[in-house]
Amino acid sequence: MIRIIDIINDSRNPIFSFEILPPLRGNSIYKVFDIIEKLKKFAPKFVNITSHHSEYIYKPLPDGTHKRVSIVKRPGTVAISAAIQNKYGLIPVPHIICKGFSKEETEYALLDLNFLGINNLLVLRGDEKGMGALSESSEPYHQHASDLQQQINLFNKGIGIDDTVIQGIDTPFSYGMACYPEKHEEAPNMDSDIYYLKKKVENGADYLVTQMFFDNNKFFEFVRKCRETGIAVPIIPGIKPITKKTHLSMLPKTFRSDIPEELASRIRDSKTDAEVKEIGVEWAVHQCRELLDHGSPGIHFYTMSASDSVEKIAKELF
Repeated sequence: MIRIIDIINDSRNPIFSFEILPPLRGNSIYKVFDIIEKLKKFAPKFVNITSHHSEYIYKPLPDGTHKRVSIVKRPGTVAISAAIQNKYGLIPVPHIICKGFSKEETEYALLDLNFLGINNLLVLRGDEKGMGALSESSEPYHQHASDLQQQINLFNKGIGIDDTVIQGIDTPFSYGMACYPEKHEEAPNMDSDIYYLKKKVENGADYLVTQMFFDNNKFFEFVRKCRETGIAVPIIPGIKPITKKTHLSMLPKTFRSDIPEELASRIRDSKTDAEVKEIGVEWAVHQCRELLDHGSPGIHFYTMSASDSVEKIAKELF
C-alpha cells in the first residue's frame, strides 16, 4: 500500500493533487474522466473524490402529511474511486463523511474499499445542506469527524460496529482530515478549533488539507499556531480559482472564506465572467507561488467548475 503521507514525505518536489465531484446519477462518468484527462499530465500524486449525501425535499401528500423525497443523488465514492484507480492507475482518496451516512453504511463502504485495495481516505464531518429534517442525534449516526475517525481506527484493528470482529484487514486505512485557516464555522474561536484539530492528529490523522482560502497571510498564521500547539503533520493548502462574478457572494456564504478586497474589487470591476476567470487564474498562481516559496508540501486544487483554470495554473507551477 502506498500511503499519501509517505508520498508527501518522500517527494523531492511539491506535490500536485486535485479534488473532483462525482456526477449526478444519470450523468456520464466521462465528465469526471474529462477532468482527469486534462490534469493527468501534471502527474497528480492523488485524486480526492468528494462524498455527498442525497438532498431531500418534503413532498405534500393528499392526506396533509409530507413524504421525504430524495432529489439529488450521486454515485458513491467507492464506485468512482474504483473507476479512477482501474482506468488511470492514480491513487484515489475517497471522502468518508458523517452527515447522511449511518455507521453501518460507513462500515460497508470501508469493507468495499478495503476489498478493492483502496486504503487512503479523507475523513470529514460533511455538511447538512439539503438533509431536511433528518435527525443526526440518534445512535446510528456520527455527530463529528472525530467520532467517524474512531470508527475507522477500530475498523483498522478488525473491530466493527457493535464490537463485531472483521476478518482480513491486512492493510489498515491511512487518512487525512480537514482544517480551516479561517476556523470552522461552528468553532467559538481559532484556539478552540486548533485544540480539537490537535486531538484528531493525536488520534491518527496523517496529514491535513485546508478549506479553500484566498488570503495567504491567514494560512501562514494558521500554520504558525498549529506548529506552536504541537501539530507537526503536513498541512496542504487547498486552492480554488474564482471563475465567475457570483463567487464573490457564493464562496464566502458557502465556505466561510473571506475574499481580500484587492481581489474582490478587481472582480467587481470586471465586465464578463471570462475576465473574472483570468483574474482568478492570476490570483491563484500568485497565491500558489508564495505558498510553495514558504515551504508548503504541495497544492491541492478544488476543480468544481474550475478545471480549465486549474489546468492553466498547473502549467505555471508543475
